[in-house]
Amino acid sequence: MKLIKPKFWDKKNLGLFSLTLLPFSFIYIVIVNIYKFFQKKKKYSVPVICVGNIYIGGTGKTPICIKLKNLLDEKRLPIIIKKEYKNQKDEIELLKKYSKLLVCEKRAKGIETAIEKKFDTIILDDGFQDNSIIKDLNILCFNNNQQIGNGQVLPAGPLRETLSSLKTANIIMVNGEKNIEFELKLKKYNNELKFFYFNYNLKKFEEFKNRKLIAFAGIGNSINFFNTLKDNRLNVIKEITFPDHYDYSDNDLENLLKIESQNKAKLITTEKDFLRMDPLKRRRFGFVTINVNIVDENNLMAEVNKIFK
Repeated sequence: MKLIKPKFWDKKNLGLFSLTLLPFSFIYIVIVNIYKFFQKKKKYSVPVICVGNIYIGGTGKTPICIKLKNLLDEKRLPIIIKKEYKNQKDEIELLKKYSKLLVCEKRAKGIETAIEKKFDTIILDDGFQDNSIIKDLNILCFNNNQQIGNGQVLPAGPLRETLSSLKTANIIMVNGEKNIEFELKLKKYNNELKFFYFNYNLKKFEEFKNRKLIAFAGIGNSINFFNTLKDNRLNVIKEITFPDHYDYSDNDLENLLKIESQNKAKLITTEKDFLRMDPLKRRRFGFVTINVNIVDENNLMAEVNKIFK
């Protein structure tokens, strides 16, 4: 979904815009529930782990999938499966770069293909809303900055479904600092939830130190990327936000280079944005790669490994 997130989605109190859109959210919820009701569910012969979200975009699903796959590599033969969406080629390219990936039109077909190829663990990048697949473990990702926004479902808020869906979740991964208040808020819907926290470390960013930077991004929550740069003491003098999964045109890139020249600064973006650019033109743009650091990683893997017993 290509969009720049409305600011009212993340306000704690419902404003006029959210209240006006609530009837459409109700219709959306009814349609989603009807669709789920008629979906046929299937259990597979290998464990299926879903890394999903209910807050739309920018929660860290893809980096967590890659990290989880790498951790499972020690004892298992895992593969990441992602449903093919034309506007998510950036995520596919990123996954291909760092892990074994199977892209498919339907997740169920992807799982069957993976089993045929002798993979013994399935990691779904997204798919929490796909009730046709019985998952052995549901991991939901959140960002501590946005949490659940205004708590409303699309289009009145940023949630893909109601918080009651947490009943089928097992693990909550939060990008940011420990937040007991947030944990208690979610535990109202499922007291069995296990919470783990993670953050991003920038890799190989020495070339950007002690330079004026213009940061731009077309991801779910660009502000989180900008904050990560600042947390690593990089000098960001200007921030430019594009819609999520934005396809950069030649004109867009030329305009960015003009801004770079005018400010005598260096352009910097995310690896996902970089991979979305024309390969012949992106060489003039800088990007940073991230490494996921999971707090209490051993206990997280102890929870994950329960599905293999």
